[in-house]
Parts: sequence; structure tokens; C-alpha cells
Amino acid sequence: MRLLVVEDEEDLVEALRVGLVRAGYAVDVAADALTAHEKLQVNSYDLVLLDLNLPGGDGFQLCRAVRATGDGVRIIMVTARDRLDDRVRGLDEGADDYLVKPFAFPELLARVRALLRRDTGGTSVLEVGTLRIDTARMEVSLDGRALALTPKEYGVLHYLMTRPGYVVSSEELLEHVWDEHADPFTNTVRVTVGNLRRKLQADGLIETVISRGYRLREPA
Repeated sequence: MRLLVVEDEEDLVEALRVGLVRAGYAVDVAADALTAHEKLQVNSYDLVLLDLNLPGGDGFQLCRAVRATGDGVRIIMVTARDRLDDRVRGLDEGADDYLVKPFAFPELLARVRALLRRDTGGTSVLEVGTLRIDTARMEVSLDGRALALTPKEYGVLHYLMTRPGYVVSSEELLEHVWDEHADPFTNTVRVTVGNLRRKLQADGLIETVISRGYRLREPA
């Protein structure tokens, strides 16, 4: 899944970026409200980590602007502002969650996972036939056999498993599994899918639909 970190503290941004990438997420960053707004207009994000005190505006305004567009992206406000009225206002402006600094990174990850689970029926375990992903532990197995996947292979498989039976284009996978530095003209999606197929060792499980994309086949 692809996340946007909106934060102007450089050390915190880097720590969040590194930790989230290690946890399997694609991460873009924005250090001010204007840059964040521009990226939200151009890219499709699954979740935003949003500070409130930003150059060029505040997180409340940005959250309100995002919600006015009808964008259903998940938003967690991450801020040092711990007053009750700030928490209430943040949730009223459209944030899905509110986390006060300083925080423990494992708690942040748990909150991210909890919000993203809303798109998968609230469960941390996805199963399609005998293919299984435990998103809390980042563990993948097929027929009870554990699979060792790279972060991008895991991301592609996770995205396909949230849409079994549906055709997902290479562009959509690139948008949600890779960050903004990915070359849209590269063959990285095709290569990653090819490597994933070899590790699955299951012919036809990930089907190529000519000129359209890829589909994870549901069991008959």
C-alpha cells in the first residue's frame, strides 16, 4: 500500500520513511501543506500521516480540503498537539485517527494496519484458496508452505489478494505498490510479477490478461 507522510521535521520524516518501507509500504513525503496538496491531487494514496503544524497551512485545512473532494483516503493526524479540543476537531475535520507525539513506532504501525483493514473486512488475514497473507506479521504461505517474498513482491500479492478475480493494470500496481520515484515506463511490474509467480510455483494462479493487466484467480 502507498502512504504519504506530511511532516516538516526532517529526522522524524526519515525515521518514518525507513520504518514504513521496512514494513512493506511504499512511501512518499511532503514537508509542507502545498506540496502535500499537489501530491494528493496527482497520486492515489491508501493512507496519509498528517502533521498539524505545517509550513504554508495546517493539517486541519489540508484534511478538510481532501475530504471536500470526496477522496476516501485514510488519514491519521500525527501531532504534538494533545489538547482534547484539537483531538475532537481533528476527527470532526475528517481524520480517521489521531496520534499524539511522541509515540512508539509499533503503535503507529498497528494503527496504520487497523485503518487499512477496513478495506478487507476488518481482518488481518487474507485468504484466497490455500494462499494466505497475515498482514500483521507480513507472513505469506501457499498450501501451508511459507514463502519468502521481497517487499515489492509482497506488495503486489497483497494488492491482488484484496481484489481476487478482478483485473488490475500495471499502472494501478505501480501507483499503489511503488513510490513517486518509480519510472512509469519501466518493466519493473512485469519483472516483479514474474519473480512472484516463480516463488508461488503455482501455474495460472496469477493470470496475465493481455493488454489489461493481471488477475489473481479465485479457486473454482
